[in-house]
Amino acid sequence: MELLYRPLNQFLDRFMQAIEDYDGTTRHAERLQAAIDDYSAFITNTNNQLYWSELSFMDHETLQPLAAQLRDTSARCVSIMEKYRALKLLNGEDDDREYFKNIETSIEKEFGSFTVSARSKVLLIGSGAFPMTPLLIAGRTGAEVTGIDIDGEALALGRRVTERLGPHLPIRQEHLSLEQLHNISEMTHIIISSTVSVKYELLDRLHAVAGPDVVVAIRYGNGLKSLFNYPMEATDERKWQLAETAIRPEHVFDVALYRKALTPVPARGDC
Repeated sequence: MELLYRPLNQFLDRFMQAIEDYDGTTRHAERLQAAIDDYSAFITNTNNQLYWSELSFMDHETLQPLAAQLRDTSARCVSIMEKYRALKLLNGEDDDREYFKNIETSIEKEFGSFTVSARSKVLLIGSGAFPMTPLLIAGRTGAEVTGIDIDGEALALGRRVTERLGPHLPIRQEHLSLEQLHNISEMTHIIISSTVSVKYELLDRLHAVAGPDVVVAIRYGNGLKSLFNYPMEATDERKWQLAETAIRPEHVFDVALYRKALTPVPARGDC
């Protein structure tokens, strides 16, 4: 366990310092981006993944508090990192970090066999300050993409990035919660970002408002990847059924695709 415990604590210290350093400028960007790149390499290292899988139950229980802290702090750092990338782009600087390469290549196969076309309507929950997913999907397929985020700063930066990189693309970005979005029933594809901690709560709430043929892609991480992503959870199979999973050892998150269950959910009080 010591082979993981020490470096993970070091990553936690680096992330907490990076959060403290963020001041709305790019002054500390390189330090955080180096930490995220190092952490991505650590998480996707096959030897580390194997070692994590071989830990005993007691070892995992001991590591759980540290794992929870790392999930939360790394999620906050990814949000800050996207803000740094947006600010750099808007300031005319290039940014070609390994983390973003990793994310962008994984987006290409987001929906597996459930193809996105020009007639699709896609919703991204947690669009962030650098909306890579909306830009790639809209740019390559012509689909209408809506991104929502409750972080006002991230949303404002995301709009400016979209205006810079895809001003004519069918992308809409709103500072809204899920409940405030009025056209959810029209969405054919919904993505919930890996750094959204309540993703399975959102999935449960989506059942009542999403269309019958919607496909929901949840980005998640199990095993060692759960230290960088919120893990997969069980669902109510009367509501949602797992249709596909895309397990990609070389990427920082995997994707689970859900379809609405064919069996209707009985009304409260029914036998």
